[in-house]
Amino acid sequence: MTERRRRRMWWPGLLAALALLVTAAPAAPAAPAVAEEPRTPVTVPALTDWSPEPGSYTYGRGTRLVAGTGTGAERRVAGTLAADLRTAGHGTVPVVGGAARAGDIVIDIRPGRSSLGTEGYELHAGRRLSVTGATETGAFYGTRTLLQLLAQGDRVPAGRTVDVPRYRERGVGVCACYVHVSLPWLENLVREMAYHKLNQLLLELKVKSDAHPEANTWGYYTKDEIRRLVALGEKYHVEIIPEINSPGHMDPWIENRPDLQLTDTDGTKQPSGLDITRPEAFAYYKSLMDEYAEVFPGRDWHMGADEYMLGSDFAKYPQVLKYAREKYGPHATPQDAFVDFVNRVHAYADSRGKRLRIWNDGLTGANTVPVAAGTTVEHWLNVAVKPSELIAQGYPLMNAAYALYLVRGGFHTDTEALYDQSWDPRSFEGEKLTSSEGITGAKISLWPDNGRGETENEVAVALWPALRHIAQATWGDPHPDATYAGFTARGTAVGHAPGFRDLTRVAVADGTYTFRTAGRSFTASLRRTADGYVTLRTQDGCLEVRGGKLTLNVPLQPGVEVTPQICDPAATLQRWELEPAGGGGHRLVNAITRMTVSVTDDGRLAQYPPDQRTPAVWHLT
Repeated sequence: MTERRRRRMWWPGLLAALALLVTAAPAAPAAPAVAEEPRTPVTVPALTDWSPEPGSYTYGRGTRLVAGTGTGAERRVAGTLAADLRTAGHGTVPVVGGAARAGDIVIDIRPGRSSLGTEGYELHAGRRLSVTGATETGAFYGTRTLLQLLAQGDRVPAGRTVDVPRYRERGVGVCACYVHVSLPWLENLVREMAYHKLNQLLLELKVKSDAHPEANTWGYYTKDEIRRLVALGEKYHVEIIPEINSPGHMDPWIENRPDLQLTDTDGTKQPSGLDITRPEAFAYYKSLMDEYAEVFPGRDWHMGADEYMLGSDFAKYPQVLKYAREKYGPHATPQDAFVDFVNRVHAYADSRGKRLRIWNDGLTGANTVPVAAGTTVEHWLNVAVKPSELIAQGYPLMNAAYALYLVRGGFHTDTEALYDQSWDPRSFEGEKLTSSEGITGAKISLWPDNGRGETENEVAVALWPALRHIAQATWGDPHPDATYAGFTARGTAVGHAPGFRDLTRVAVADGTYTFRTAGRSFTASLRRTADGYVTLRTQDGCLEVRGGKLTLNVPLQPGVEVTPQICDPAATLQRWELEPAGGGGHRLVNAITRMTVSVTDDGRLAQYPPDQRTPAVWHLT
C-alpha cells in the first residue's frame, strides 16, 4: 500500500473525529436575543394603551366600509370616512351592510359600551379593522385615528386600543370680530380640529343683520356663509359657538347707535360700551341673539363680558350705581349692575335653550350679586377671584389661559416651553390646581390686536403646532414623547386633515402682467410673497389699501381706495390674493382686510365687501 493511499484512507476518519470533538465541545455562550419592543402606532393625540397583537391589517383594493348593524349613525360615520379616504388619495371605498370579511373596516356603534363615554372609541386592527363607539361621535373619532394611521402607509400593526378623552371641552377660539378671517381659512381650521379630536370652536364675529342694517359695517359674514361653516362643523363634530362680546367691545355693533352708548357726566360717549341701564340696550342685544340663533343651532352662547370698563371709572357713570341700588338695595355696587346684565343674558339664553359662557376678568369680587349658576367661566386673566374659588362656587371652568394665546402681530404662545413643562388644563393664569375636578377643558385663542401685524397664512404657521399641543394636552398624556422634537415629529407623520387646502399656493407665475377688467386696466410686476400672496408693483409704486379710519391698524371701511405706495416688503396691506373667478379671470382680495377690489363709477380702484359691490374680474396678459 503506497503512502499516498494510506493518507487518503485515514484522512476521512480524522475529519470525522474532529467533527465529533467540535460537536461535543461546550458551545461559546451566544448573545441573548433581544425581542424588538412593539411600537405604538403614531397619532395625535397619542394612544395611551395600545395592546399589540401578531400581524397587521392591510388596507387595499378590496377594502369595504361595513356599517355594523346598519343604523343611520353608522352609515353617516362610514360615509364621512369614505369621502375623506377618497379625498386623501386612498381610492373609492364602498359602504355596505352585512357580514365583514378580511380587509374590511367595520363601523360599529354600541350604546351599551358606556365605559367609552360620549367621545371614546375602541379600535382593533387584525385581519380586518373595527372602530367601535358608544355614540356616533365616539365612532367618528375612531375614524380620525384610522385616517392618521393610513396617512403613514396602508399597513396598520395589529393591536387594540381604547381611547377616551380626559376633558370634555377641547377647543380653539378665533376673534374675527374686527379683522375679517377668510371662510376657506376657517374651513381648514374646522377640518384640522376634527382630525385632532378638538370639538369646540368659539367664533367672535359679526353676522350681517337684517334687523339692524345700520350695524352692517365691514367685517361681517353673510348668513349663508355661516350656514356653510356650521354645516361643516356638524359633519365633523365640531360645535361652533358664536360670541357677540358685550356689554364692552360693542363698537362693531353700536358704532352707528350713539343712543345705546354709555355716556359719562361730561356727555362723552363710550363707543365700545353698551349702556346696561337702558332697556333699549338689552332689547337690542336680545334681537341680535335671535338673529344668530337662525344660523347657529348649537347649545352654547358666549357673551364675552370682558373689559367692560377698560380704562374707565364707574364714578363718571353715576347712572350705573343708581341702577344697581334701585334694583338690589343701598349696599349694591356698580359691579352689580354689570352682573345683572350678565344674568339677564343668561336668563334669555336659557329661555332659548342655550347655555351661557363668559370670560372671567369681569368677576373682580366687587359685586354683591352672584353670577347665575350654570354659567361657564372661561379663565384667561389672573384677577382677584381665583380659579379654585370659581370651582368652589360651582361654576364650570374652562382654561383659556393667556399663555395659550396667538396675538396677531404680537404675543405668540411658546408651545415648546409648555410641552417641556408638561402643561395641562390645571395650569391657570395665577394658579395651578391639583385636581381636574370642575375643569371642563382648555383652548387656544387667536386675537387680532394688531390687524396688519400678520396675514392669516402667517398665523397658520404658528397655529398648527399649538393646535396639536392643545389636542394632546386635553385628550391624553400632555407629554407623550421625551422631547418636543419627538412630539412635533408626530404632527409631521400624521400630516394635515383630508380636504385641507394649501392657501399659500399661487397659480400665477411671477412676471409683468397687464390686468384688464371692464373700464380699467393697469400693468404691474407680480411677485409671490413667502406667505402665499402677491405684491403688485406698478410704475408708481405697490398697490395698497390706504386711507379711512383705522381699526387695529387696518382700514376696514368699504370704499377705501387702492393706490400705489412706496413698496415695502413688510407692508401686509400691500399683499393680495389672486382668487380664481372662472373663465381664466381672478378677483383681487386684500390679504388683511379680505375685501375685493372693485372699479368705482369714476374709474378708481376701491375695496368693497363682495355683497355690497360686484368685484372686478381681472384678466392677466
